[in-house]
Amino acid sequence: MVSIEYERRIARRFAGFDQDGNGYIDREDFNAAAKAVLAAFGTTARSDKGQALYIGAEAFWQGMAGIADRDGDQRITREEFVSGAVKRLHDNPDGFGEIARPFLHAALAVADTDGDGAATVEETVRVLEALGVRDDVAAAAAAALDTDADGRIGEAEIVAAFARYFTVPE
Repeated sequence: MVSIEYERRIARRFAGFDQDGNGYIDREDFNAAAKAVLAAFGTTARSDKGQALYIGAEAFWQGMAGIADRDGDQRITREEFVSGAVKRLHDNPDGFGEIARPFLHAALAVADTDGDGAATVEETVRVLEALGVRDDVAAAAAAALDTDADGRIGEAEIVAAFARYFTVPE
């Protein structure tokens, strides 16, 4: 059984996706997220990395819409998000991570300025801040992702943490 507190927590996560604050999540919110990450790293939309990020954003949007857009209007309301997340994500957190993986993979590639397959803690902070996370929260989150304290954060760490953020009740 899902607790009321868990439902409230998921409802608070809605704002992170509603990039323009209009009260619903749609394709444009995912495009805005991609645009913000590209701008943070001075990467053009027409570059290979830029195109991959927009393709990842579209895949993420399609996955989210499939989970939560119950009326098929191509917009996810807060209520749809909460009910979709609570009913589907709680039972399959790894599945949610996989929905996000194409976007997270492409965002990591943009942030990975030296091309070694991982982002530094500082690069990860830049991505999080571009997505609207407060500076102090972004810094703490990025530091927590660096579980082996090597200063580098890889895709597996990011996908797992993303899934936990939305699906673990604690």
